[in-house]
Amino acid sequence: MTALLEVTGLSAGYGGVPVIEEIDLAVAEREIAVILGPNGAGKSTLLKTVFALTSRLEGTVRFNGRDIAGLKTSELVPAGISCVPQTRNVFATLTVAENLDIGTYASPPQDKRALRDRVLSLFPDLAAKLNQPAGELSGGQRQMVAMGRALMSAPKLLLLDEPTAGLSPAYLEKIFDLLLDIRDSGVTILMVEQNARQALHIADTGHVLVSGRNYVSDTGRVLLANDDVRRSFLGGRAA
Repeated sequence: MTALLEVTGLSAGYGGVPVIEEIDLAVAEREIAVILGPNGAGKSTLLKTVFALTSRLEGTVRFNGRDIAGLKTSELVPAGISCVPQTRNVFATLTVAENLDIGTYASPPQDKRALRDRVLSLFPDLAAKLNQPAGELSGGQRQMVAMGRALMSAPKLLLLDEPTAGLSPAYLEKIFDLLLDIRDSGVTILMVEQNARQALHIADTGHVLVSGRNYVSDTGRVLLANDDVRRSFLGGRAA
């Protein structure tokens, strides 16, 4: 399977101090890849570095065969990458429709109405709330708005930082189901996720970081059955 994203020897951090070092990672087209690890492992830093939100110190990042390590965030969206941060990911005072519309600004689609219809087909809960301020929605619905807005740029790669953080169990399951739908629509997903066991159940591949470095990478199924991974990151229970 063709690699859509290739990270090689990547070191990055803040103020010249590395948080991640010599990271190697590949994400194939049309797959869900999840980044796991303990707090402070550098998971979000890796995601932010791919999206040019942190300082790359060494290494390369290639997307769709192109070296993107020197591009700005504003250039990555029209190139085909969108990102949903963990917090402050909606414009609370704007309506759902206005939030979705903002997703087209950096990469205007040829047919915005048709694209919005496709996005709403993935998030039917939002169709009846288009004129409602996003700040009035539940946490799960706000996450759908954030993901929908990111998809309004028609990305090839969607980056998600803790998409189920703080959600109720009902919405947690709904978001995981939506991730499968998004993957099946042709969008590749790379995400950081704290609900490791559930994430590995839907992941095509998983990448575990420890202390800012690669620890192990494999399919979701293999990592669920890995004794070391299970004891250290999945609560020790059998897969």
